[in-house]
Amino acid sequence: MNYLRTFQVILVSGLVLTACSPNKTNDPAAASATEKAAIPVRVESLTKTKIARTIDYTATVLPYEEVNMAPATPGRIEKIYVENGDRVNKGDQLFLMDRSQLYQLKLQLASLAKDLSRLDTLLATGSAKQQQYDQLKTQYDVTKTNVDFMEENTLLKAPFSGIITGKYFEDGEIYSGTPTTTTGRSAVVTLMQINPLKVEVAVSEQYYPQVKRGMKASITADVYKDEVFTGTVFRKAPTVSSVTRSFIAEIELANRNELLKPGMFVRVAMDMGEVETFVVPAAAVLLQEGTNIRYVYIEDQGVAKRVEVTVGKRFDDQLEIISDNISEGSRLVTEGQSRLINGDKLEIAQ
Repeated sequence: MNYLRTFQVILVSGLVLTACSPNKTNDPAAASATEKAAIPVRVESLTKTKIARTIDYTATVLPYEEVNMAPATPGRIEKIYVENGDRVNKGDQLFLMDRSQLYQLKLQLASLAKDLSRLDTLLATGSAKQQQYDQLKTQYDVTKTNVDFMEENTLLKAPFSGIITGKYFEDGEIYSGTPTTTTGRSAVVTLMQINPLKVEVAVSEQYYPQVKRGMKASITADVYKDEVFTGTVFRKAPTVSSVTRSFIAEIELANRNELLKPGMFVRVAMDMGEVETFVVPAAAVLLQEGTNIRYVYIEDQGVAKRVEVTVGKRFDDQLEIISDNISEGSRLVTEGQSRLINGDKLEIAQ
């Protein structure tokens, strides 16, 4: 019995001691010890800087004008007067189609002209009715229109001065109207104007007000390392693409010594004047792994706040950053940012 009473006393004493011992999970001191320590960083206040805004694009050189010359109707090609690479002036003959139908129409027109002259005399003497004359005159006018059309569409001439860049038939072959060019269009010859040339660039919609007719652009080509060509904006699209949020600006390019050729790769720089923007150390801008997302950390009441940014121009070890979520006075983390995650507590180093 004494042994049982002794065991009960020991058991109760153990329970009392357990109840009175500190609870580690509810102890504030112990809980704070398990929290992540504040990370030491350096910060700087953001201020806007004036920079010369130059936007850079890549583009392909295009002919200022290009036309695929073809007759209005299929037929036999009588004679092609040009070869690939030939230079032609406006109005030069390019090729001649079979004119058998034209000769028939000319004979009809000559006969109608005689009949109309005789009827005109009879009408003056009262021997013919006005209705007869009007009907014959209409027939003559229609035939004359057909003759003029056939004249123009059987002997095709250059609409502008340029160079022949494609010849797809030989004398005597039949033009059927099927596609012959690399663009899927039908033609007997292709004519390009290569001086001047033009380039088309898709400019971000934010610059629509600044891009104006007459604005200058600098163009460089990788094949000519020391050459800089000057272009002038001569047209911009009246609309902005809802898909790309950009618009097309067309730049006329004087082809000095005809060094540039259609199809060449070029770089285009356009000066948009001075703007105020944020320029920060390049090391402060981080890249999310596996993506093109750029971001920085802003100190907000002692806590790291991740902000995604768009990167603009680079100035040596400085980068322009653009974001609606930063403003002047924001405290940018410039040292220690690579160890941060969103929401980390910060210790600002002096």
